[in-house]
Amino acid sequence: MFHDKKIVVVMPAYNAARTIEKTYRGIPLDLVDHVVVTDDASPDETVEVARRLGLRTLVHESTRGYGGNQKTCYTEALRLGADVVVMLHPDYQYTPKLLPAMISMLTDGPFDAVLGSRILGGRARAGGMPLYKYVANRLLTAIQNLLCSAKLSEYHTGYRAFTREVLESLPLLENSDDFVFDNQMLAQIIHAGFSIGEVSCPAAYFEEASSINFRRSVLYGLGVLGVSLQLFVQRRGWATFPIFDSAGRGLDAPEPL
Repeated sequence: MFHDKKIVVVMPAYNAARTIEKTYRGIPLDLVDHVVVTDDASPDETVEVARRLGLRTLVHESTRGYGGNQKTCYTEALRLGADVVVMLHPDYQYTPKLLPAMISMLTDGPFDAVLGSRILGGRARAGGMPLYKYVANRLLTAIQNLLCSAKLSEYHTGYRAFTREVLESLPLLENSDDFVFDNQMLAQIIHAGFSIGEVSCPAAYFEEASSINFRRSVLYGLGVLGVSLQLFVQRRGWATFPIFDSAGRGLDAPEPL
């Protein structure tokens, strides 16, 4: 518990056997009630390592994709009675040391969602972010802020924290099971009027850190622009999309344990 709030850290994993223990050891467990690993049918020893560490581990029988993995993460976190859920990638690209700051920004306000931004602080390139990814990140973010009427420093971080209300309110099951899920979720949060805070997060790029190739990066970029354009169109009443329908399919979480 942290300030009488139940905190759950979720780690959507795929081929994270070499880094998941280091990531877990960095989590401030005195603040966290549960750490949940959801493995997306990894061919390596991710599941064995997670279970050896004593982590609550859910395993997909077949690969569902990054977005599909997050749906499992959040459903399980809600089932555990989480008041705050933090998504932390198990590849150690994002430091667990920011967890106390991100959690407190939700438990004590004034935010409903918090992002760990690699752009704030200006050290993304120093941390090893490839030049083409840095340029694409800045360009896409500028366009997305314009279309979404927002002022975020980046939309593409995988380090995120949410209140229970956010996860219960959004029609997350309408979202993609692929990487564009993250941007669909941010667009939904903006559309719903939730407040988003950001903290500066050091970037870390190394051999074991997960990354998508150039081709998939291009497809991802086109996808996120499409999501922002959908929000732009929806807000003007020119069309409607299921991902912004408040009556859409939300997470179906049983009663908390």
